[in-house]
Amino acid sequence: VQLQASGGGLVQPGGSLRLSCAASGFIFSDAYMGWYRQAPGKQRELVASIGRALRTNYADSVRGRFTISRDNAKNTVYLQMNSLKPEDTAVYYCKAPNVGRTDYWGQGTLVTVSS
Repeated sequence: VQLQASGGGLVQPGGSLRLSCAASGFIFSDAYMGWYRQAPGKQRELVASIGRALRTNYADSVRGRFTISRDNAKNTVYLQMNSLKPEDTAVYYCKAPNVGRTDYWGQGTLVTVSS
């Protein structure tokens, strides 16, 4: 199983970024996928998740600004982030939980929101 996250970078407050996580090694269309983030000095937290039936869940801090989606034909999950705030600065990770009773994580992509 491999998860390759990309799309992070430096953006000004109010800007947008789209993160991608390309998956391989398991049946992606059956998988529940999530995006997490970890800011310096803080615990890793769930940002958004999407199920096999496209049901989504968001942290209160990002609801209305972030959108999670998936393309099963491309084995990819996305996180569209709009109206970014400095407090969104973190390393963002994608996760495929409970694949063969194992949780898999991508390598992380850094998002920095600063003027």
